[in-house]
Amino acid sequence: MAAILRLRRYVVHPLSPFKKRTLYALLLLAAVMIVGTEGLHLIEGWSYIDSVYFMSLLATTQGPAEIPRTDAGKIFASIMAFVSVGAALSSAAFIFGPAFGKLMKEGIFFLEKEERKMRHMGRHKEESRNRESSEEDWDDQE
Repeated sequence: MAAILRLRRYVVHPLSPFKKRTLYALLLLAAVMIVGTEGLHLIEGWSYIDSVYFMSLLATTQGPAEIPRTDAGKIFASIMAFVSVGAALSSAAFIFGPAFGKLMKEGIFFLEKEERKMRHMGRHKEESRNRESSEEDWDDQE
């Protein structure tokens, strides 16, 4: 039990939640790319460079430059297409999602502030028109 507590002291990492999320997203993407690269290397007999290139094109939805020759390679590439695109999109969402959410929130606050200004200006114009019309009424009465 004491050994586990000592080990826990070293395992706990001081990263912020955003940095942890980013690290996990990148590790997920790297793991998918490694599995896909190794699988294509073994099934198709491609070099590691060709396999990495194929997987990177697959994960970014650009479409591969080369088509696997074997049926097993085609099935593996199909499965990896779904997994790698999902991993790439999830990674992008985990990494850029909080920043995008913050920008959206700031944009909404800005728009609401501008809308309040416009309403206030509109009320001010109505009040000044009402004052002018009431002054005209006083002028007419004289």
